[in-house]
Order: sequence, then structure tokens, then C-alpha cells
Amino acid sequence: MNTLNIAFIGAGNMAGSIVGGLVESGHPAEHICAADPFPASLERLRDIAPVRLCKDNAEAATGADVIILAVKPQVMAEATESIAAATGSGSALVISIAAGITLASMQTRLGPRAAIVRCMPNTPALLGCGASGLFAADTVSAAQREQADYILSAVGTTTWVPTEEALDAVTALSGSGPAYFFLFMEAMIDAGCELGLERQTATALALQTGLGAARMAAESDVDLVELRRRVTSPGGTTERAIASFEEDGLRSVVTKAMRSAADRAAEMAREMG
Repeated sequence: MNTLNIAFIGAGNMAGSIVGGLVESGHPAEHICAADPFPASLERLRDIAPVRLCKDNAEAATGADVIILAVKPQVMAEATESIAAATGSGSALVISIAAGITLASMQTRLGPRAAIVRCMPNTPALLGCGASGLFAADTVSAAQREQADYILSAVGTTTWVPTEEALDAVTALSGSGPAYFFLFMEAMIDAGCELGLERQTATALALQTGLGAARMAAESDVDLVELRRRVTSPGGTTERAIASFEEDGLRSVVTKAMRSAADRAAEMAREMG
């Protein structure tokens, strides 16, 4: 895999994260190139790794085994048209990390044989601990699926979903999910302050508690229900708090919010289609 020639169309934060993850995992920087209309973005990418910089998208795509479309949805039409000559046969894998841009939309510009994987990463990829949901077009080979796994695994975990529509649920869960945890930690910090803690103390405790809980859940051999049970002593403080959450309908609040996010993801796809 480390001989793959990988081209980035767009050199923003997510592109930089993937480049950094690839190089750190052993992928040679000389096998990575990037194109971006903003020189400052390219220079920031060069600060991460000595990748090859290209004058335009077509130059970057030429000869690439994998082309990663790391551009904003608004410029996806222009970006796909600029690389169509290099992708129409399906020999080069195209990975799109743009939200709301469907396979059908991209295939109208890249051609029906283009091998395309849609990917929904999330912002913890910036720290190498992201979660990415992926869906492949029928034209993507088994080897190309492995290539997509190899690249996105450099910045976290990867999960393949069975339908393109399922990416809306991925967006609602892991794509938007970091913001939910940030909001919950904000609320915990504010509550800690109301209970008499200094904000600096409440913040430190909330952040470390969130980190520790996530690690326990990820590394434990038991499920979340059992982990919660082990913390919740009968008649104790945690049981009282959990009962309050349940009484106020926390689960239904979360479900409603995530359904709203998934509905908006589907709306965006229709708007951009």
C-alpha cells in the first residue's frame, strides 16, 4: 500500500490530517501530491510533510492511484470536472469527503465507470482518533476498498455502511457527534460551577472524565450497559442522577436531535443534487 500515488484535491485541515496520518504510519511523502488554489493552504500542508505540490487539479490527478476530493461541497462540480480525464475509466479510486454530494451527482461529471467512495469523517481525525463511515459505488473493486480503508485508517477507525442513505445516519451520529459531547461537557462544567466549583477545576474534571469514560468504553470487554451498571451503586449518587436523566427523557431528546441531523443531511443532498 505504501507505493500508492495519492493526490489531494484541496489542502485544508482534513487533507492535512490525512496526510499527517499517512506519513506517520509510513507512507512516503514523495508518493503524495496536492493541488489547491490557495498557496497558503499548500504551504501549511508542506509544513506537515514534504509532499509534491501541483499547479492544478488535473496535474495532481494524472498518474494517481487514489484521488481524494477534500473540497467544500460548493466547489465539488468544478473539482470533479477538472479530474474527469484521469478517473473516467475507473482505474483511479476517487474518495470524496464532502458532505451532501451523492454518487449520482459525481458520476454525472466523472462518468458511470468512475470508482468512487463516499466518506464521512469527523473532526477528531485532526488528532488521529477520528471515526469515518464509508460507502462504495458498485464500480469500486475489493482492492480499491482496501485502499480506502488504508488511507482513512491513518486518522482513526473506518466503518463501511450497506447503503448510501446510511451515510445520513453516520453524519448524525459520528459526523456531528463530537459537538454533542462538547455540549454535554459544557453543561457539566456549568453545573459544576453552580455547585460551587471554580470553572478551571470543573473544566479539568469534566474533560478528563469524558476522556476516561470514552477510553473505558473503547477498551473494555463489556458493553456500555454493564459499564454504567458498575458505576451506578444502588441508592447512591449516580443512580439518583441517572434516574433524573431518564425521567426527563434524555434518550428521546438524543433520538430527536440525531433524527433532525440525519434529515438535514438528506436535505443537503437534495439541494446540491
